[in-house]
Amino acid sequence: MVYRFKRFLGGAFFCLLLLLPAGAKSFALDRKESSVLSHFIMAAMNDSLGKLDEAVDEYKKALKLDFKNPVIHLNLASCYIRKNDINKATEELGLAVNFDPEAIEPHAILGLLYSLQNKPDEANREYEIALQNASKLEPKNVNIYKTLGALYLGQKKFDSAQNVYHMILNLYPKDAEAHFYLGSIYYEQRKLDLAESELKEAVKLNPDFHEALNYLGYFYVEENKHLDVAENMIKKAIEKDPDNGAYIDSIGWLYYKKGRMREARKELEKAAGLLEDPVIFDHLGDVCSKAGDLESARLNWEKSLKLDPEQADVKKKIGDLNKAGAAK
Repeated sequence: MVYRFKRFLGGAFFCLLLLLPAGAKSFALDRKESSVLSHFIMAAMNDSLGKLDEAVDEYKKALKLDFKNPVIHLNLASCYIRKNDINKATEELGLAVNFDPEAIEPHAILGLLYSLQNKPDEANREYEIALQNASKLEPKNVNIYKTLGALYLGQKKFDSAQNVYHMILNLYPKDAEAHFYLGSIYYEQRKLDLAESELKEAVKLNPDFHEALNYLGYFYVEENKHLDVAENMIKKAIEKDPDNGAYIDSIGWLYYKKGRMREARKELEKAAGLLEDPVIFDHLGDVCSKAGDLESARLNWEKSLKLDPEQADVKKKIGDLNKAGAAK
């Protein structure tokens, strides 16, 4: 059920720099080296004036005298980024990291560059290091931990994410978001009693928390219990976010469980128009099958399988449908 909270994580990584401590890792220039400082000042001045070639030349001169200075490598990387020379920027950021392993900024910027190059594994590695370093600098900054937790969830590192959200709750026991994400992790791990407890706590702490309302409601639908309570929760979530395809899917699936097939199909078709998700098409296929519309069921299951080819249960449904057709 990861898709039900991925929208809530959207943008977390690209907001990373905004969440870093304002006084994050600073790089110390050796002011005893007047020549290094002179070149650095000239480079910074040219940089501020948009004279990037002149700035690059001055930063290089400074590095000839102080090659292990990470701030110079970081500033030179910044120039290369604006010159759209990503390879050289990446190289300079790597040197900045090498000379100051506990830095934050170069890791964060490397993460952004790798994201732009569609290298998610490398990007996530850099984001993770940046956030870990930031958390050491400001151990009580909850936003840093939340972004790190979101990163782990995106990577499906559930044990690591669980540890992060426990850390948040140790600092802030009434953080509804932390309870929500912890509940979603327990659900993924099939620790259902713990999942229900955490999701209920999230809703208790924030009764208007529509992500948690929908998640707990859907949880009840999947477990086929408290369906009237689930209906109220999901409808409240929809009131808060009426065009959320995941929420519309939840209410459609609830109607299916209650045997209200006409309403179920209407809502699931609406959900499919709002969000292209394999779970929604699978649900819609089940509803069509139950209604005897086997061709529509096949089409929806095939759409589901195209979006997620690893679904053994959907493959079986299509296989069973083919066998039934061949037997006629």
